[in-house]
Amino acid sequence: MELNTVIFDMDGLLIDSEPLWNEAADEVFARYGKRLTPEEYASSTGLRTSEFVAWWMKDYQFTQTQLDEVATEIIRNVIEKVRTKGKAMPGVGHIIDFFHRREFKIGLATSSPQALVDVVLDILQIRPYIQAIATAEFLEYGKPHPQVYLNCARQLDVSPLGCLCFEDSFNGMIAVKAARMKCVIVPVPAHSKDPRWSAADLKLSSLQNFGDLHIKLL
Repeated sequence: MELNTVIFDMDGLLIDSEPLWNEAADEVFARYGKRLTPEEYASSTGLRTSEFVAWWMKDYQFTQTQLDEVATEIIRNVIEKVRTKGKAMPGVGHIIDFFHRREFKIGLATSSPQALVDVVLDILQIRPYIQAIATAEFLEYGKPHPQVYLNCARQLDVSPLGCLCFEDSFNGMIAVKAARMKCVIVPVPAHSKDPRWSAADLKLSSLQNFGDLHIKLL
């Protein structure tokens, strides 16, 4: 089926927010004597904050209310950090313009809450180009479950088979493939040689490198 739609992840792909998420979590977790390594952060990239907190705080025997409070504090913290320090990832302007000129439908599928999405769209100044926004904030399952991508395709009134998705995380890549969509992975340089990226349809070092040849290959 011919590709006619592109769906983007957000954190770590369009906005350089993953380090800010780590900072926010470090500051909140420090109150409980919890410290994650870079490898631990990398393993849980793409999860919703509630799932991230539940996983890494599982030994603390917190109630669900307490876990929710920790997650809310991290989200509040990261929104402020992104608002003051958030920067576009290389190639964002290029990739949005590339698909806009080719009259692709353009969507966003993210694990982040709508409050952060609104901040990022304003920072990047791409809101006029995004025709559908799907967040996993209130879904029963987040990434790597495909529901957020399927919801975005449904909002755009397109078949999943006509969708090309851009991701930067393993959990996101699995969500895309489970939705039966094409996946372009743009990992951080430190993890670019991870053999798991072989499950993607294409791996790039930057959004800036995507072009017409890649569309033909996909």
